Amino acid sequence: MAHDPNGTLPIQSEQDVVACRQLVRGLTQELKFSLVDQTKMVTAASELSRNTLVHGGGGRLRWETVEQAGRRGLRLHFEDQGPGIVDVDQALVDGWTSNKGMGLGLPGSKRLVHEFELASTPGQGTRVSITRWK
Repeated sequence: MAHDPNGTLPIQSEQDVVACRQLVRGLTQELKFSLVDQTKMVTAASELSRNTLVHGGGGRLRWETVEQAGRRGLRLHFEDQGPGIVDVDQALVDGWTSNKGMGLGLPGSKRLVHEFELASTPGQGTRVSITRWK
């Protein structure tokens, strides 16, 4: 099944987290990512979609296939209007946890991708954008 090169998926339930994983796997397959790269992107997407649901109270995934200097990639944006992250630097430290998780989420996701961008405003929400290149 071919996926749109750009689109949006709501993240409001555990089923949406599963749908996110399936979507990202399909997109990485269509982009001809290696199995290892597929797994890295799906793992990061799974973690970030769960964060969007659990910590952000739900939100959405926006995806886009991107091309730069002759190479193709997949960029995912996880967005919520939740409580936000007070200390972004602290949240990116290995082992830090909000007491709701194992503390592997953001730093672990960052290691799985080529580009990682986190923007968060307390009281307004969080956006995490990740990109992996083929």
